[in-house]
Amino acid sequence: MSATASQTARSANADRRFPSLVASLELLKPITWFPPMWAFMCGAVSSGVSFLDHWYLILGGVILSGPLVCAMSQAINDWHDRHVDAINEPDRPIPSGRVPGRWGLYIAGIWSVLSLAWAFLFGPWVLAATAVGIFMAWAYSAPPFRLKLNGWYGNTAVAFSYEGLAWFTGAAILLQALPDLRVILLAVLYSIGAHGIMTLNDFKSVAGDREMDVRTLPVQLGEDRAARVASIIMTVPQLVVIGLLVAWQLPIYAMIVSAFVFVQVLLMIRYLGNREDLLANPKRNAALYNATGTTLYVLGMLASAIGVGSLAGVT
Repeated sequence: MSATASQTARSANADRRFPSLVASLELLKPITWFPPMWAFMCGAVSSGVSFLDHWYLILGGVILSGPLVCAMSQAINDWHDRHVDAINEPDRPIPSGRVPGRWGLYIAGIWSVLSLAWAFLFGPWVLAATAVGIFMAWAYSAPPFRLKLNGWYGNTAVAFSYEGLAWFTGAAILLQALPDLRVILLAVLYSIGAHGIMTLNDFKSVAGDREMDVRTLPVQLGEDRAARVASIIMTVPQLVVIGLLVAWQLPIYAMIVSAFVFVQVLLMIRYLGNREDLLANPKRNAALYNATGTTLYVLGMLASAIGVGSLAGVT
């Protein structure tokens, strides 16, 4: 949207007192709900509990992980970034005035309370995981923590919220108990690996982050070193998963995850391994790897979850 069009839109919304449903939904960003919903489903699969007999728990957990907790985190982030967005993306719901006044903050607060109330229905472990996720979402975006200003801390918060806590919730909601160590280990390992995915997402805004002093890893380390660090962080936890699958006597699943990791490494070499090409096109190369390697990463998550789920009741 041009500057003139943005000013016209803001003028048209100047007298608005309440946000429209469309603008509110845009603020909650449904397109971002998929990663935690996928991780939730992986956690549910890893529990080994039948989906058909507990479909209502699955539905409730999907609502919790996506339309509630993830959506809440998006509203929090947009509210606390509203001044920057007014410069860089003035057509977003808050700076455009389509979500007027302090409604962005109100929606974030209401969704936080709704998330906790919904989680309460599914037992103490789900409630505890949700409470941690909500705290991390506020700590990521809001003062005094503003974890997003540092790539090490911010990406860790997002990775563990979107992957680990969602995975844990998926298992806990079906088991109605604390998941066993194998499930928790997978949740932690794939959360660590997701930190690398978050770093690759930061390549799309390096110039703006430098200007605004947002210390993502590409800003701190440079694009080439950050790409290598992200690749290592993504790969090593998956290698540990493979080792664990072998130790748990799940060789077929270990082979499947190994195949996914092998292709990921080839794609890393192709898109991130050539320093000159990476520095010439960091945004494009990171996006191309994200569109390919990340898909293999999440398929590996599902494969390992199915393997561990097959061990339900086996000690």
